Amino acid sequence: MNQSAKSYSPLQVALIGGAIATTATMSVFGSAWTRGVRAALSLQDSPKAIVDQVWQLVNHEYVDGKFNQQDWQATRQSLLSKDYSSREEAYAAIREALQTLGDPYTRFLDPKQFEALTSQTSGEVSGIGIRMEINEKTQRLTVVEAIDNSPALRAGIKAGDEILAIDGKATLKMKVDDASKLIRGKAGTPISLRLKRAGQNPFELKLTRANIEVPTVRYTLKQEGNRRVGYIRLREFSAHAAEQMQRAIRDLNNQKVDSYVLDLRGNPGGLLQASIEIARMWLDNGGIVKTVNRVGSSEETKANRTALTNRPLAVLVDGNSASASEILTGALKDNKRAVVVGGQTFGKALVQSVHELADGSGLAVTIAHYYTPLGTDINHKGITPDIKVDLTEPQERQLASNPDLIGTKSDPQYARAIAILSGNNFAQPPSNQLNQPMSVRAGDLKF
Repeated sequence: MNQSAKSYSPLQVALIGGAIATTATMSVFGSAWTRGVRAALSLQDSPKAIVDQVWQLVNHEYVDGKFNQQDWQATRQSLLSKDYSSREEAYAAIREALQTLGDPYTRFLDPKQFEALTSQTSGEVSGIGIRMEINEKTQRLTVVEAIDNSPALRAGIKAGDEILAIDGKATLKMKVDDASKLIRGKAGTPISLRLKRAGQNPFELKLTRANIEVPTVRYTLKQEGNRRVGYIRLREFSAHAAEQMQRAIRDLNNQKVDSYVLDLRGNPGGLLQASIEIARMWLDNGGIVKTVNRVGSSEETKANRTALTNRPLAVLVDGNSASASEILTGALKDNKRAVVVGGQTFGKALVQSVHELADGSGLAVTIAHYYTPLGTDINHKGITPDIKVDLTEPQERQLASNPDLIGTKSDPQYARAIAILSGNNFAQPPSNQLNQPMSVRAGDLKF
């Protein structure tokens, strides 16, 4: 199941996302036509060439063949009749044309936005591998964590270290985003940090940047009463998410967990293929997702008898669980493999294909609509949890101000999931059907 790191090209990816600024579920689309257009346009790198490339991609791929009742041919004539004095002027015209489609997910990305998107979905960054924050007490830029297998960890950087300077530039009053921009850079390039550690004098540390796999899966074994619960939090469906999930489940299996809690709250989506691979780790049989394109052709993806566990499972969701999160949640819910706890999900059931354009900018085009295994259209509606637990504003503030409380008994949605798991609410599959989907008895979902 270690395919995801190799199977995604930053040039073309299909995505599904919960919010406009985020990524979502994605799958690879290889198109000889697109490659040919891109190669031809690269030979005539001009603003007008980019405009026409965008028009051609929408014309060939957009899910609504009527283009929101717009005369798309007339739009092309209008776009190409103009003279663009700069790329920015062409970008503005492209965005204006795309707005007429009435689809916020079909959108143009300038080169910086496209680079950020592909970096996010790749699940990798080039830097030294630290997470930082502004410490509330000291107001200093402080290391929260040194990521595994990173230059920072190998150099001995520890949580709590204060970063006083980056390449000689003082960090006092510097924002985390600004510090991140200074730290990130091309793999193999040097960087110098001035650090302060409790009980020690400030010291200089020289490091070399590297490509680092960003952890999107975090997990831990929790003892909840007499139950051993494997808690897994998935932040997004990046290219490395499936292999990280696989490691998490296998490790927790080895620790003899009784049940699992899969936390998808706040997960905006990611790569479609990652969501499918992860669904197959929990499901042995049954459908995962069905997609329908502009001509009505449908494709259904199913489980393939590769589940890693049959232990009882609860899934946590909220209003920011979108896209790939909803695909995974819908598959587990419709197949009665898990009980879903939390708030109504975001409600985005559209798939985009993402293309790199000749000048390094990008285009996301909605190419399909997706449905849950039982044929439910969740677009603009979301998935209704089996057990609806909405957080109050004070509860949201408490968890936001103290993230360590997430996934504990102080987290109402997690606490409800544990209560359900502890109440023997799941019908366990027979021992000779190790990975068959489990069911939830009808009467057990009362609260």
